[in-house]
Amino acid sequence: MRSIWKGAITFGLVNVPVKVYSATEDHDIALHQVHDKDGGRIRYQRRCEVCGKVVDYEHIDRAYDDGEQTVVLTEDDLSSLPEERSREIDVLEFVPSEQIDPIMLDRSYFLEPDGSSPKAYVLLRRTLEETDRTAIVHFSLRQKTRLGALRVRGKVLMLQSLLWDDEVRKADFPALSKSTRVTDKELDMSASLVDSLSDDFEPADFSDDYQKELQQLIDAKLKEGEALDTAATFGESEEDDGEEKGGEVIDLMDALRASVERNRAARMPAAAKPAAKKTPAKKPAAKKSAAKKPAASKSAPKKPAARKKKAG
Repeated sequence: MRSIWKGAITFGLVNVPVKVYSATEDHDIALHQVHDKDGGRIRYQRRCEVCGKVVDYEHIDRAYDDGEQTVVLTEDDLSSLPEERSREIDVLEFVPSEQIDPIMLDRSYFLEPDGSSPKAYVLLRRTLEETDRTAIVHFSLRQKTRLGALRVRGKVLMLQSLLWDDEVRKADFPALSKSTRVTDKELDMSASLVDSLSDDFEPADFSDDYQKELQQLIDAKLKEGEALDTAATFGESEEDDGEEKGGEVIDLMDALRASVERNRAARMPAAAKPAAKKTPAKKPAAKKSAAKKPAASKSAPKKPAARKKKAG
Protein backbone atom coordinates (compact mmCIF):
# COMPACT_ATOMS: atom_id res chain seq x y z
CA MET A 1 0.00 0.00 0.00
CA ARG A 2 1.00 3.58 -0.56
CA SER A 3 0.30 6.29 2.02
CA ILE A 4 -1.87 9.17 0.85
CA TRP A 5 -1.22 11.56 3.73
CA LYS A 6 1.03 12.08 6.74
CA GLY A 7 0.14 13.80 9.97
CA ALA A 8 -0.26 13.28 13.70
CA ILE A 9 -3.03 12.36 16.10
CA THR A 10 -3.14 14.90 18.91
CA PHE A 11 -5.02 14.54 22.18
CA GLY A 12 -3.99 16.70 25.11
CA LEU A 13 -0.21 17.01 25.01
CA VAL A 14 0.21 13.60 23.36
CA ASN A 15 1.30 13.54 19.73
CA VAL A 16 1.10 10.33 17.65
CA PRO A 17 2.76 10.62 14.18
CA VAL A 18 0.93 8.49 11.60
CA LYS A 19 0.76 7.66 7.91
CA VAL A 20 -2.70 7.40 6.33
CA TYR A 21 -3.67 4.68 3.84
CA SER A 22 -6.94 3.99 2.04
CA ALA A 23 -8.49 0.96 3.74
CA THR A 24 -10.65 -0.10 0.80
CA GLU A 25 -10.20 -0.60 -2.93
CA ASP A 26 -12.46 -0.99 -5.93
CA HIS A 27 -12.26 -4.27 -7.86
CA ASP A 28 -14.98 -3.49 -10.39
CA ILE A 29 -14.05 -4.18 -14.01
CA ALA A 30 -13.22 -0.89 -15.72
CA LEU A 31 -15.34 -0.20 -18.80
CA HIS A 32 -15.10 2.73 -21.20
CA GLN A 33 -17.51 4.17 -23.75
CA VAL A 34 -17.31 3.51 -27.50
CA HIS A 35 -19.29 4.47 -30.58
CA ASP A 36 -21.80 1.68 -31.30
CA LYS A 37 -21.29 1.93 -35.07
CA ASP A 38 -17.50 1.68 -35.37
CA GLY A 39 -16.22 0.95 -31.84
CA GLY A 40 -14.33 4.24 -31.70
CA ARG A 41 -13.37 5.40 -28.20
CA ILE A 42 -15.50 8.22 -26.75
CA ARG A 43 -13.37 10.79 -24.94
CA TYR A 44 -14.35 13.93 -23.06
CA GLN A 45 -12.44 17.14 -23.62
CA ARG A 46 -12.03 20.07 -21.26
CA ARG A 47 -12.93 22.80 -23.73
CA CYS A 48 -13.13 26.50 -22.82
CA GLU A 49 -16.45 28.10 -23.71
CA VAL A 50 -14.77 31.47 -24.36
CA CYS A 51 -11.84 30.65 -26.65
CA GLY A 52 -12.95 27.17 -27.75
CA LYS A 53 -9.56 25.60 -26.96
CA VAL A 54 -8.95 22.31 -25.14
CA VAL A 55 -7.40 23.16 -21.74
CA ASP A 56 -4.81 21.10 -19.81
CA TYR A 57 -5.34 20.45 -16.09
CA GLU A 58 -2.42 22.73 -15.17
CA HIS A 59 -4.33 25.69 -16.56
CA ILE A 60 -7.62 24.91 -14.82
CA ASP A 61 -8.71 26.80 -11.69
CA ARG A 62 -11.92 26.45 -9.70
CA ALA A 63 -14.61 29.04 -9.33
CA TYR A 64 -17.82 29.90 -7.49
CA ASP A 65 -20.78 31.36 -9.36
CA ASP A 66 -23.57 33.06 -7.40
CA GLY A 67 -25.66 33.56 -10.51
CA GLU A 68 -24.43 37.07 -11.24
CA GLN A 69 -20.69 37.00 -10.61
CA THR A 70 -17.96 34.40 -10.73
CA VAL A 71 -15.13 34.23 -8.18
CA VAL A 72 -12.03 32.37 -9.41
CA LEU A 73 -10.09 30.38 -6.78
CA THR A 74 -6.55 29.36 -7.67
CA GLU A 75 -4.58 26.50 -6.13
CA ASP A 76 -2.57 29.07 -4.16
CA ASP A 77 -5.80 30.55 -2.80
CA LEU A 78 -7.07 27.18 -1.61
CA SER A 79 -3.73 26.04 -0.15
CA SER A 80 -3.51 29.27 1.87
CA LEU A 81 -6.53 28.29 3.98
CA PRO A 82 -5.50 27.37 7.56
CA GLU A 83 -7.51 24.13 7.54
CA GLU A 84 -5.88 22.94 4.31
CA ARG A 85 -2.41 23.37 5.79
CA SER A 86 -3.28 21.45 8.95
CA ARG A 87 -1.62 18.07 9.36
CA GLU A 88 -3.28 17.18 12.65
CA ILE A 89 -5.96 14.66 13.49
CA ASP A 90 -7.30 16.50 16.51
CA VAL A 91 -9.18 14.40 19.09
CA LEU A 92 -12.29 16.31 20.21
CA GLU A 93 -13.82 13.76 22.56
CA PHE A 94 -14.07 10.06 23.39
CA VAL A 95 -17.55 8.57 23.11
CA PRO A 96 -19.08 5.09 23.68
CA SER A 97 -18.58 3.13 20.46
CA GLU A 98 -22.26 2.16 20.19
CA GLN A 99 -23.24 5.83 19.86
CA ILE A 100 -21.77 6.04 16.35
CA ASP A 101 -24.67 5.66 13.91
CA PRO A 102 -23.45 3.55 10.93
CA ILE A 103 -25.29 5.85 8.50
CA MET A 104 -22.72 8.55 9.27
CA LEU A 105 -19.71 6.42 8.25
CA ASP A 106 -18.09 7.49 4.98
CA ARG A 107 -14.54 6.55 3.89
CA SER A 108 -12.17 4.30 5.85
CA TYR A 109 -8.41 4.71 6.34
CA PHE A 110 -5.70 2.68 8.06
CA LEU A 111 -3.21 4.53 10.24
CA GLU A 112 0.38 3.33 10.50
CA PRO A 113 2.74 4.61 13.22
CA ASP A 114 5.28 6.97 11.68
CA GLY A 115 8.45 7.38 13.69
CA SER A 116 11.19 5.55 15.52
CA SER A 117 8.92 4.31 18.33
CA PRO A 118 5.29 3.14 18.07
CA LYS A 119 4.73 3.39 21.84
CA ALA A 120 2.31 6.34 21.73
CA TYR A 121 0.40 4.62 18.92
CA VAL A 122 0.10 1.36 20.87
CA LEU A 123 -0.87 3.26 24.03
CA LEU A 124 -3.74 5.00 22.26
CA ARG A 125 -4.86 1.75 20.65
CA ARG A 126 -4.84 -0.13 23.95
CA THR A 127 -6.70 2.69 25.68
CA LEU A 128 -9.48 2.69 23.10
CA GLU A 129 -9.75 -1.10 23.33
CA GLU A 130 -9.96 -1.29 27.10
CA THR A 131 -12.37 1.61 27.51
CA ASP A 132 -14.53 0.56 24.53
CA ARG A 133 -14.47 4.13 23.29
CA THR A 134 -14.24 5.77 19.89
CA ALA A 135 -12.39 9.04 19.43
CA ILE A 136 -14.28 11.75 17.56
CA VAL A 137 -11.67 13.69 15.59
CA HIS A 138 -11.37 16.69 13.29
CA PHE A 139 -9.00 16.67 10.32
CA SER A 140 -8.47 18.04 6.81
CA LEU A 141 -7.88 15.86 3.77
CA ARG A 142 -7.94 16.68 0.05
CA GLN A 143 -9.12 20.24 0.52
CA LYS A 144 -12.02 19.31 2.74
CA THR A 145 -12.54 19.66 6.48
CA ARG A 146 -13.82 16.40 7.91
CA LEU A 147 -15.25 14.89 11.05
CA GLY A 148 -13.96 11.42 11.83
CA ALA A 149 -14.19 8.39 14.11
CA LEU A 150 -10.92 6.90 15.31
CA ARG A 151 -11.31 3.30 16.42
CA VAL A 152 -9.46 -0.01 16.68
CA ARG A 153 -9.47 -2.80 14.10
CA GLY A 154 -7.27 -5.67 15.17
CA LYS A 155 -3.84 -4.19 15.88
CA VAL A 156 -4.42 -1.15 13.71
CA LEU A 157 -5.97 2.24 14.37
CA MET A 158 -8.63 3.00 11.79
CA LEU A 159 -9.88 6.45 10.86
CA GLN A 160 -13.35 6.66 9.34
CA SER A 161 -14.57 9.96 8.00
CA LEU A 162 -18.07 10.87 9.15
CA LEU A 163 -20.80 12.74 7.38
CA TRP A 164 -21.77 16.03 8.97
CA ASP A 165 -25.12 16.04 10.73
CA ASP A 166 -26.78 18.14 8.00
CA GLU A 167 -25.57 15.69 5.32
CA VAL A 168 -27.79 12.90 6.66
CA ARG A 169 -31.32 13.23 5.36
CA LYS A 170 -34.33 12.94 7.64
CA ALA A 171 -36.65 10.06 6.80
CA ASP A 172 -40.27 11.23 6.93
CA PHE A 173 -42.59 8.90 5.05
CA PRO A 174 -46.37 9.40 5.36
CA ALA A 175 -47.04 5.66 5.11
CA LEU A 176 -45.12 5.05 8.35
CA SER A 177 -47.21 7.57 10.28
CA LYS A 178 -50.31 5.42 9.84
CA SER A 179 -51.27 2.93 12.54
CA THR A 180 -50.52 -0.62 11.34
CA ARG A 181 -51.66 -3.67 13.28
CA VAL A 182 -49.20 -6.56 13.58
CA THR A 183 -50.44 -9.67 15.38
CA ASP A 184 -48.48 -11.73 17.89
CA LYS A 185 -48.64 -14.72 15.54
CA GLU A 186 -47.09 -12.69 12.75
CA LEU A 187 -44.32 -11.51 15.08
CA ASP A 188 -43.65 -15.09 16.26
CA MET A 189 -43.55 -16.40 12.70
CA SER A 190 -41.28 -13.54 11.62
CA ALA A 191 -38.98 -14.31 14.56
CA SER A 192 -38.91 -17.96 13.45
CA LEU A 193 -37.86 -16.85 9.97
CA VAL A 194 -35.05 -14.75 11.47
CA ASP A 195 -33.98 -17.73 13.58
CA SER A 196 -33.91 -20.02 10.52
CA LEU A 197 -31.60 -17.58 8.73
CA SER A 198 -29.39 -16.74 11.72
CA ASP A 199 -25.66 -17.29 11.33
CA ASP A 200 -22.30 -15.64 12.02
CA PHE A 201 -21.30 -13.05 9.45
CA GLU A 202 -18.29 -14.14 7.40
CA PRO A 203 -17.52 -11.54 4.68
CA ALA A 204 -15.50 -14.09 2.69
CA ASP A 205 -18.67 -16.15 2.16
CA PHE A 206 -20.08 -13.50 -0.17
CA SER A 207 -18.91 -12.36 -3.58
CA ASP A 208 -19.90 -9.93 -6.31
CA ASP A 209 -21.80 -12.18 -8.74
CA TYR A 210 -22.33 -9.38 -11.23
CA GLN A 211 -18.59 -8.79 -11.64
CA LYS A 212 -18.03 -12.54 -12.08
CA GLU A 213 -20.70 -12.73 -14.78
CA LEU A 214 -19.31 -9.61 -16.45
CA GLN A 215 -15.83 -11.14 -16.57
CA GLN A 216 -17.31 -14.37 -17.90
CA LEU A 217 -19.07 -12.45 -20.66
CA ILE A 218 -15.89 -10.56 -21.56
CA ASP A 219 -13.85 -13.77 -21.67
CA ALA A 220 -16.44 -15.44 -23.89
CA LYS A 221 -16.47 -12.49 -26.30
CA LEU A 222 -12.69 -12.50 -26.47
CA LYS A 223 -12.69 -16.21 -27.28
CA GLU A 224 -15.70 -16.55 -29.59
CA GLY A 225 -16.27 -13.09 -31.07
CA GLU A 226 -19.43 -11.03 -31.22
CA ALA A 227 -21.75 -13.89 -32.28
CA LEU A 228 -22.48 -15.10 -28.75
CA ASP A 229 -25.40 -16.82 -27.08
CA THR A 230 -25.43 -15.03 -23.74
CA ALA A 231 -27.92 -17.42 -22.15
CA ALA A 232 -25.71 -20.38 -23.04
CA THR A 233 -22.66 -18.59 -21.67
CA PHE A 234 -24.21 -18.11 -18.25
CA GLY A 235 -25.79 -21.54 -18.21
CA GLU A 236 -29.29 -20.27 -17.46
CA SER A 237 -31.84 -23.01 -16.92
CA GLU A 238 -35.57 -23.17 -17.57
CA GLU A 239 -36.11 -24.01 -13.93
CA ASP A 240 -34.45 -20.78 -12.79
CA ASP A 241 -36.30 -18.68 -15.37
CA GLY A 242 -39.72 -20.08 -14.56
CA GLU A 243 -39.54 -20.12 -10.78
CA GLU A 244 -42.39 -18.23 -9.12
CA LYS A 245 -43.30 -16.33 -12.32
CA GLY A 246 -46.78 -14.86 -12.33
CA GLY A 247 -47.39 -15.99 -8.74
CA GLU A 248 -50.37 -14.63 -6.85
CA VAL A 249 -50.04 -12.32 -3.87
CA ILE A 250 -50.22 -14.51 -0.79
CA ASP A 251 -51.07 -13.84 2.84
CA LEU A 252 -48.26 -12.46 5.04
CA MET A 253 -48.52 -15.35 7.50
CA ASP A 254 -48.44 -17.89 4.66
CA ALA A 255 -45.38 -16.21 3.20
CA LEU A 256 -43.59 -16.22 6.57
CA ARG A 257 -44.53 -19.84 7.26
CA ALA A 258 -43.40 -20.95 3.81
CA SER A 259 -40.13 -19.09 4.18
CA VAL A 260 -39.42 -20.71 7.55
CA GLU A 261 -40.22 -24.19 6.23
CA ARG A 262 -38.08 -23.65 3.12
CA ASN A 263 -35.07 -22.53 5.15
CA ARG A 264 -35.43 -25.39 7.59
CA ALA A 265 -35.67 -27.85 4.73
CA ALA A 266 -32.58 -26.37 3.10
CA ARG A 267 -30.59 -26.99 6.27
CA MET A 268 -32.20 -30.35 7.10
CA PRO A 269 -29.78 -32.64 5.19
CA ALA A 270 -26.82 -31.56 7.33
CA ALA A 271 -28.81 -31.95 10.52
CA ALA A 272 -30.36 -35.26 9.49
CA LYS A 273 -27.10 -37.03 8.71
CA PRO A 274 -26.07 -37.72 12.34
CA ALA A 275 -29.56 -39.05 13.14
CA ALA A 276 -29.40 -41.44 10.19
CA LYS A 277 -26.05 -42.81 11.37
CA LYS A 278 -27.31 -43.43 14.90
CA THR A 279 -30.19 -45.75 13.85
CA PRO A 280 -28.80 -48.42 11.52
CA ALA A 281 -30.43 -51.17 13.63
CA LYS A 282 -33.93 -50.15 12.57
CA LYS A 283 -33.55 -51.57 9.05
CA PRO A 284 -34.43 -55.20 10.02
CA ALA A 285 -37.57 -53.99 11.79
CA ALA A 286 -38.66 -52.31 8.58
CA LYS A 287 -38.36 -55.60 6.68
CA LYS A 288 -40.50 -57.45 9.27
CA SER A 289 -43.36 -54.99 9.03
CA ALA A 290 -44.01 -55.08 5.31
CA ALA A 291 -47.70 -54.48 5.96
CA LYS A 292 -46.89 -51.02 7.24
CA LYS A 293 -45.66 -49.83 3.85
CA PRO A 294 -48.98 -48.10 3.04
CA ALA A 295 -48.47 -45.94 6.11
CA ALA A 296 -45.12 -44.92 4.70
CA SER A 297 -46.76 -44.09 1.42
CA LYS A 298 -49.13 -41.71 3.22
CA SER A 299 -46.26 -39.38 3.90
CA ALA A 300 -45.10 -39.55 0.29
CA PRO A 301 -46.85 -36.29 -0.70
CA LYS A 302 -44.46 -34.47 1.58
CA LYS A 303 -41.49 -35.39 -0.60
CA PRO A 304 -42.31 -33.04 -3.49
CA ALA A 305 -42.75 -30.21 -1.02
CA ALA A 306 -39.31 -30.96 0.39
CA ARG A 307 -37.80 -30.87 -3.11
CA LYS A 308 -39.36 -27.48 -3.77
CA LYS A 309 -37.97 -26.16 -0.53
CA LYS A 310 -34.50 -27.31 -1.41
CA ALA A 311 -34.71 -25.78 -4.86
CA GLY A 312 -35.60 -22.40 -3.33
